[in-house]
Amino acid sequence: MPAKTVMRMISGTHELWYRLSGGLIGGRLGHLPILLLTTTGRRSGRRLTTPLVYLADGENLVIIASNGGSDRHPEWWLNLRAQANAEVQVGPATRAVVARKAEGDERERLWRAVVELYHGYEKYRRMTSREIPVVVLTPTG
Repeated sequence: MPAKTVMRMISGTHELWYRLSGGLIGGRLGHLPILLLTTTGRRSGRRLTTPLVYLADGENLVIIASNGGSDRHPEWWLNLRAQANAEVQVGPATRAVVARKAEGDERERLWRAVVELYHGYEKYRRMTSREIPVVVLTPTG
């Protein structure tokens, strides 16, 4: 079975347990907090959900488009670039957000904070030639 198919199955199972339990199951991966990000597929128009590690930064949530250090951006980031409006579930609460890429000093500050949360991001940065996007999700309404 191709690795991409296996990852989709794992992600789908994670999403199911997260939603059924209000984040009690799947809301953390060890010490790492997990949210569910739902984007609109840029080609399909379908709602697509991905569990991701996040960092709270005031009212904003920060996610990292590392794709495990791949030279390709994750699909969810490509979807957000096409349509910045999305939805997140953190624990039992769901809210609408708008996404933007952090730049400059803000990016550097947030990058340091997420690497402190999860050192693997620094390894991913060294594995790829692309700049890994630091994505800020701001609640709307």
